[in-house]
Amino acid sequence: MRHVVVATHGHCFDGMCSAVMFTRLLRHIHAGEELSFTYRAMGYGPGQSAVDPAIMTGADNAILDFRFSQAPQLTWYFDHHVSAFPSAADRSVYEKRSEEGPKPEARRMFHDGGYGSCTKLIADIGRERFGLDTTGETELIRWADMIDSAGFPNAEMAVARAEPVLHLMTVVEQHGGDAFLQTMVPRLLAEPFEELARGKDIEAQYAPLAAQHEGYVELVKKHARVVGDVVMVDLSAVVIDSAAKFVTYSLWPESAYSVVLSCSPSKCKISIGYNPWSPVKRRHNIAAICERHGGGGHPVVGAISLPADQQEQGRKLMNEIAEELSA
Repeated sequence: MRHVVVATHGHCFDGMCSAVMFTRLLRHIHAGEELSFTYRAMGYGPGQSAVDPAIMTGADNAILDFRFSQAPQLTWYFDHHVSAFPSAADRSVYEKRSEEGPKPEARRMFHDGGYGSCTKLIADIGRERFGLDTTGETELIRWADMIDSAGFPNAEMAVARAEPVLHLMTVVEQHGGDAFLQTMVPRLLAEPFEELARGKDIEAQYAPLAAQHEGYVELVKKHARVVGDVVMVDLSAVVIDSAAKFVTYSLWPESAYSVVLSCSPSKCKISIGYNPWSPVKRRHNIAAICERHGGGGHPVVGAISLPADQQEQGRKLMNEIAEELSA
């Protein structure tokens, strides 16, 4: 049996869907061969800037929707974050290893910062280079791309979360560690995507999270401060496992940026985003700002993680970034 290790962005809808799409690709390439998969959830918290080479124990080892690794065991790579390469040396290794061999299908490393989601990148590469039939995954690809690129028609849709797929998204963001992915990815491969999202088990997990989300919206209203066209929210006084996106854009639709400081038992996180529905044109590359402080992301959204006991440093950094964005 051929064993495959898949290290993907954990607690992330696109990371989970990327694992689904990559599994389909490997099954297609190795049709007729028995495969086993181990899914590992990667995070961007303190001390988690790279995939530990020790987990790459498969005949195939893939990193999806996460930072590149120079580990020689790495055989597949797909990512769309512009901050995928922590250093120039990492980028150099990627470029060397991603050079095509005698045949286009020999290539196994793919990065394209122009994509809204890693799921769509894998689907397009799988179809164009390897002949993968992706017609059965149209809705999964569409939703992954919409969610990860903030491609909702309006902020209210993202905040209200009325659609069952957004219930699944919320559950993944809260519970999407190793064990969750090991169970959920095979289910998404076997069950109709939207039917699974409407399932009783997902709704049971979503119900308490929906109540937390309503409480989160009230916290944002209470702790937000508007600085120019930037909404700054300091939530460091409360413990929050995950900060919901888009809330400030719904409450302050004319704003251009949001900077949110949230703290959990494991880290302090500064989440930065550009309001895609804002009438104000984006002036800053958020990924570049985050990279200066050890974080990363995309030009329109990014995050920085600090140790849990560095709340004061988090508040200072939040204020500095909000001032930079408002200039």
